[in-house]
Amino acid sequence: MNRKEQQHLLELIVNSSAKQQGDFTKTAELVCQLLREYFTASFVSVWTLVSKTDNDDFAADDNFICEHTLVASKIDEKLSHSSHLRQITIDPQYFNELRSHRYILSSDNPHINLVQTFSDYYQHHNIITSIDIAIRINGHIEGVLSVESCADVNWIKSDIQFAIQCADQLALTLATRYTYDSNEQIYLLRNATEQSEHVVMLVNTDSRIIEYVNSAHEKMTGLPRTTVEHHSASSLDIFRNTPQLLDHIISKLRNSEIVKGDLKLARIDGSEYWLNYHITPFVTEQGKHYALVSSYDNSAEYLHKAELERLAWHCSLTGLHNRSHFTPQLDRATDGILILIDLLGFKRFNDTNGHAQGDSLLIETARRLKHFAVSTNAIDVARIGSDEFAILLPPMLPETDIEQMIGRLYMNLAAPSVISREKVEPKPAIAVVDIKSVVGMFAPLSCADITLQYAKKKNGTHYQFFNEALLETFTINAEIERDLHHAIRGREFELYYQPLMDLQNNKYIGAEALIRWNHPKKGVLYPGAFIEIAEQTGMINQIGEWVLETACKQLNLWQHKNVNIAMHVNVAARQFFSGNLYEQVWRLITRYHIKPKTLILEITETELMGDIRYAINLCHELAELGVGLAIDDFGTGYSSMKYLKQFPISKLKIDRSFIMDISSSHESREIVSAIIAMAKALNISLTAEGVETKEQEEFLTLSACHHAQGFLYSPAIRVNDFALFINAHETIQH
Repeated sequence: MNRKEQQHLLELIVNSSAKQQGDFTKTAELVCQLLREYFTASFVSVWTLVSKTDNDDFAADDNFICEHTLVASKIDEKLSHSSHLRQITIDPQYFNELRSHRYILSSDNPHINLVQTFSDYYQHHNIITSIDIAIRINGHIEGVLSVESCADVNWIKSDIQFAIQCADQLALTLATRYTYDSNEQIYLLRNATEQSEHVVMLVNTDSRIIEYVNSAHEKMTGLPRTTVEHHSASSLDIFRNTPQLLDHIISKLRNSEIVKGDLKLARIDGSEYWLNYHITPFVTEQGKHYALVSSYDNSAEYLHKAELERLAWHCSLTGLHNRSHFTPQLDRATDGILILIDLLGFKRFNDTNGHAQGDSLLIETARRLKHFAVSTNAIDVARIGSDEFAILLPPMLPETDIEQMIGRLYMNLAAPSVISREKVEPKPAIAVVDIKSVVGMFAPLSCADITLQYAKKKNGTHYQFFNEALLETFTINAEIERDLHHAIRGREFELYYQPLMDLQNNKYIGAEALIRWNHPKKGVLYPGAFIEIAEQTGMINQIGEWVLETACKQLNLWQHKNVNIAMHVNVAARQFFSGNLYEQVWRLITRYHIKPKTLILEITETELMGDIRYAINLCHELAELGVGLAIDDFGTGYSSMKYLKQFPISKLKIDRSFIMDISSSHESREIVSAIIAMAKALNISLTAEGVETKEQEEFLTLSACHHAQGFLYSPAIRVNDFALFINAHETIQH
């Protein structure tokens, strides 16, 4: 066949619609058909490699399994149609030869060792002559065009060149298909990117030009795409006011770092939004540096997060910061002024007037504190407790009159306020601590707590500065606190018992359990030396539980010996309102089989008024267990007949301050007589504390006071001495 016919066949392939459309399969079928007819071949096939063989890293002794896909073939109808695919191990040199010489002809003696690889295959199909031609794209072998004949064919140079041209057309078809596939992928990716709600941007980090941005950018910023695409990245909102940020980001991207973060930006209409961005660097095959920028408007997420943080760090009632926010700032402070504010009698105000008015008072107090904080450039102002506030001020200038400033704050807080059309006069107490004077030694807030207790006890203006005297007291208290921990673990406490006398029958009818601390260095300590510290630190609960159980255990022993007396046990406010007093008392009276009305709990009237509703409910629950309730130090607190009638009170104890000058003070005698009359009217038992003289006893007896206790009868004594004391008295009586 002449060159004109070859040219005609090539034109059929080149001009075929399959070739133009990049349909490799149909083009391969056409080539196979034309070549089988042209060469009168037995087999013509086109197969593509599944595993690419264009890698140059095969070792000399490597074997490669030729996994391939038959695309098209034409077989002489006279021959067997059985599969003739080469599912065999092929020496890598076979592909090296195809890469180097473009084709392998079976009749070429230099390549006979390669042909021997297919000897079984050739014998099975009676193939005598074959030519394998590489289908290459840019030097990479993508497949093989194979022409095989069962006859001995003499391949001339023009025929080989024609077959190679056919393989080239197959390669062009395959390349066209790859281009179509690639363009389709690009189209799909671009279309998907355009549909994305996130902003997608491609930036050339060498030129800093934005080469692509999707439509989401205009929706988010209001800027048309034309004002961004193909313009410098420095014109973006994110960099307009901070050009150094662009240099910083580019530097990080050049170090293959991913850059991400959040920024607050403004749209062209002035509205603000929060942008979350994520920038990833990459390098193209041509070595160009690009950055893929993905960003979105996360204002809703940011605002939600900000709201959660606000709720976590702020008091929802007053809008001030809370204790969780304030404490870390205070912990970091090494200088400045700490101010602690408390509202005296707030709990009573809250219970008397209702929580709504109580909240209004707190809100008004917070408003005044905010104003003070602004005027003094305060670092922070917070509500750190129910009715407790704190202010952290920066270090004051030497010429600042701090006491005058605190005086103004006190007067401002104490100024009358109208709440629900009623005039309310707040009663603040203020503690002031110079942080620098205590830092490294004590916690400023603990110093402020101690100082606040002093401020509450002052007459007139209730504000107190932490000073050397308080520092010394605090040092002693800190030592006591430390020793108390050892005392609890080391069982260093002991109960003493003070007898209660029945004035009408001259019999001892009870004993008040009073704690003593057998300090290893300081000897026996009375409650006044450590109870207040125990209450402030919360250790009073552990101590109170021990006192209550020890007293119940002793009462059980007395009752087994038929000693008919009641046991009085003091209960601190913190223990009373702890929430587990009822369960503890129930467990103890059950375990020790305490007789009804023989265990009497004493609590001061001031402490009882701390939470009236809770106290009333708890006292009724305790009364149902057969436990008596005595109000200690009666006359010194805020009790009123209104609340007194609601408590199941079994006893009132007149404070010793009224008894001590009963002989010389007409006023004290009148007060005591009034209390006795009130107790009689309410049918409540009455005990006078601090009785030390016979004259006091005679007045109380004539006034019909029921019981008395004091040094006239006996101080508090140890349990063994108490038993001897009771027995001796009974012996005298008999």
